[in-house]
Amino acid sequence: MPKLSVLSEIQRKSMQMFPCVEHDDTPWTPMAKKLSESKVALVTSAGLHLRTDKPFNHSGDSSFRVIPRSSKAGDILQSHASIGFDHTGIYRDLNVTFPIDRLQELVDQNKIGSLSDNYYSFMGALRDVTGVIEKTGPEVAKRLKDEGVEVVLLTPT
Repeated sequence: MPKLSVLSEIQRKSMQMFPCVEHDDTPWTPMAKKLSESKVALVTSAGLHLRTDKPFNHSGDSSFRVIPRSSKAGDILQSHASIGFDHTGIYRDLNVTFPIDRLQELVDQNKIGSLSDNYYSFMGALRDVTGVIEKTGPEVAKRLKDEGVEVVLLTPT
């Protein structure tokens, strides 16, 4: 992301006025058991999807994409776009934003109990997050809960 000082006045004001949702309650839940005994999932706002999936729409797309844990990094694309966004790091190593290999290494080291069968991706930089809060977020939460996921690693881009 570029420094505000290098953006045009319109872009700078847009970034400074970007809406930030505040909540009166906390979404966190205390750990019920050790991480080494827990099932972990990965959820990202990096706009990632499989090559065979429809890319995200950049104008307020609150949908999500399912990325099976068995997916290879070469089968995952990013359709996220933003002012000054640099894809270089993600193209070199998807684990920069979507640590699929690092999570598996933690399972192999017995630091994490197990991994979910599916991971989930949303489009980031949404100005209006109502769709995620009211519809797609709860849908993904239900899917995770139904799969027995106890810990979610959230990765932004």
